[in-house]
Amino acid sequence: MTSPLLSPAPSLAELDERARDIFRRVVEGYLETGEPVGSRTLSKGGVHLSPASIRNTMQDLTQLGLLGAPHVSAGRVPTHAGLRLFVDGLLEVGDVAEEDRRAIEARLSTKGRNFDEALNEASAILSGLAGGAGIVVTPVRDAGVKHVEFVALSADQALAVMVFEDGVVENRLMRLAAGVTPSSLQEASNFMNARLRGHTLAEAGQEVRRELDAARRQLNEAAARLVEDGMAAWSGGEGAERALIVRGRANLLADRDTLDDLERVRMLFDDLEQKEQLIGLLDDVREAQGVRIYIGAETRLFSLSGSAVIAAPYMTGRQKVLGAIGVIGPARLNYARVIPLVDYTARVLSQVTNA
Repeated sequence: MTSPLLSPAPSLAELDERARDIFRRVVEGYLETGEPVGSRTLSKGGVHLSPASIRNTMQDLTQLGLLGAPHVSAGRVPTHAGLRLFVDGLLEVGDVAEEDRRAIEARLSTKGRNFDEALNEASAILSGLAGGAGIVVTPVRDAGVKHVEFVALSADQALAVMVFEDGVVENRLMRLAAGVTPSSLQEASNFMNARLRGHTLAEAGQEVRRELDAARRQLNEAAARLVEDGMAAWSGGEGAERALIVRGRANLLADRDTLDDLERVRMLFDDLEQKEQLIGLLDDVREAQGVRIYIGAETRLFSLSGSAVIAAPYMTGRQKVLGAIGVIGPARLNYARVIPLVDYTARVLSQVTNA
């Protein structure tokens, strides 16, 4: 993916074998240590050329915009364009470790009964395993409602179940007022089914609230309260917007190299507060078939903080994309590890939320 914010970078085909090998070693060394990589380091690390020849090649790569020198007479680090070329053409992505697979499956399976909890847990999982901030954007609910039901779990708690026409099932845990009977639960279910079936929540929400005021005489008070609380639970209340879940911001402060530039950390935290822009960025992932990667200046949102985003869509059992989940961190993310973690977590999230 070539960003409109960056000048076109050369392709790997334009680099000879020597330049490609040195470029790869510089990027891998930087991703591993976070430090600039010098010619002597490469010479000792297996490049059978003199330090002077290596320096000349590194200078060529710098002129091409693939490497940069953070300090005078220091080694080189990859630019954002260089990281993009490496990720697209040279990165060897590994598999998710079996231990990580089991942890992801176990933690999401326990939360799968409740859609909101599953999204929160997925964000927390990625934050913990990938070492950045885990992010999830909640879906746009544009499918019609197929069925609504309130199920008593205990004397003071019920599960509100909503089945959508696209196959998605969402659950909300609700507190029950004292004295709610099974007949009140059924009455509330019938009322909502009659008015929501075949309509989206956005279409029917206002109508249900208007009718509820007129229908209180027919509904018993407990059933009316259930309908009111149920609509608030599904829509998040009046004027609710799509939620952006961010977990693990503290991980962004744990990176030693990021701490060397506290102003960049501040800018990244400011970026995370730009909810609409971040949701818009993740919405682009909805068009992708798999993992998408944004590095630094490829997006206006992260052009100053120089951060990276790795994200993947999660979807319904019918392969309709609901939203996106991912990781935000410094451009020096461990791409080989994080890419498969994001992809696998997105697939497990899709499974458990549609079970």
